[in-house]
Amino acid sequence: MKRIVILGSSGSIGQTAVSILRGNPDFEVVGLSVRTDTAALLRDAAALGCRHVAVADLDAAARIAPDLPPGLVLHRGEEGLCELVRLGADIVLCAIVGMAGLRPVLAAIDAGADIALATKEVLVAAGGEVMRRRLERGVRILPVDSEHSAIFQALQSRGREAACTLLPHEGRKPASETVRRLILTASGGPFFFRPELDFDAVTPDDALKHPKWKMGRKITVDSATMMNKGLEIIEARWLFDVPQERISVVVHPESIVHSIVEYRDLTQIAEMSEPDMTFAINYALSWPDRSAHRLDRPLDLVKAGTLRFFNPDEGRFPCLALAREALGRGGAAPAALNAANEVAVQAFLDRRIRFGDIWRIAGQTLDSSGWRCGASIDDIFAADAEARARAGEFAAKLH
Repeated sequence: MKRIVILGSSGSIGQTAVSILRGNPDFEVVGLSVRTDTAALLRDAAALGCRHVAVADLDAAARIAPDLPPGLVLHRGEEGLCELVRLGADIVLCAIVGMAGLRPVLAAIDAGADIALATKEVLVAAGGEVMRRRLERGVRILPVDSEHSAIFQALQSRGREAACTLLPHEGRKPASETVRRLILTASGGPFFFRPELDFDAVTPDDALKHPKWKMGRKITVDSATMMNKGLEIIEARWLFDVPQERISVVVHPESIVHSIVEYRDLTQIAEMSEPDMTFAINYALSWPDRSAHRLDRPLDLVKAGTLRFFNPDEGRFPCLALAREALGRGGAAPAALNAANEVAVQAFLDRRIRFGDIWRIAGQTLDSSGWRCGASIDDIFAADAEARARAGEFAAKLH
């Protein structure tokens, strides 16, 4: 039986995980966390028989404390999240939005837990340090993003292992030695096939109408700007130890092929399924096995019909180039880009800036300093704070 902690259990990823784990005898859920949704937390803790819960927001934690059911232990704030991952879990599923997931993930690694990672910002901001620490502690990073899960699955082969789960003492070779190229697929979001659209006229309601996936607000906007795919390039570089010049992006509007690995013999292996995060989450939690789940949606290729692929238009979607630039600069540049994007997306959702201002602010922030400091955790958090301040200033000038 695997012992599981879910960080961010009230979000879309967390709720899918809860549905997979409820009543599943192969797993024991030992901890759940939310930021503010305490009603969902108490409901799911009762359904899963979980005794430890954490609330990241201190005000929300204070409100729930008087009404806590007997036997339920409450952990508070960021330190509470770190306490949760030290409960002896085998796997910590991190589904927290943004940089808030970094410290708990590092705490989980130090505690020796494998990480099922849905929070891409953890590797975008601190990929080198996270991968170094996970090797030292002998833990694995199991990708949950559908694209990285697809690549991870395609890399499984006899005697070889993806960099994110490779442990040198096990005697397996790195799968990256046989890889020519990783091909990340993108849905294109709501705007790829609307070249006539004036981006500055796009409203939050427009940007949140994703044609295929049901996701949180921030990641849905990132999909609309294609920043999501840019951040995934950075994440893939660290997960699979492949340089960015060997990572490509294609737009695949049907969202059936979730990503592709091209090997040095020029053959390609793809993972295909219906566009539902259940598949990727279930694989991360059950790896190296493939456990059945309650979702009865087998892929019908005849019904799916034609599968189309297009090159992305980086002129209309400059976030792809910004992400590659940040990765090429190294140091804290990816952390700065990520922080600026988070600030800009929130400003857009608050209707304080226009849609096109998201990448303008991100680019201005990236160019406002070299961000060539080191990539220690302290450096990363310092760059994150500085980039947020600068992005906020740029957004205020546009308001």
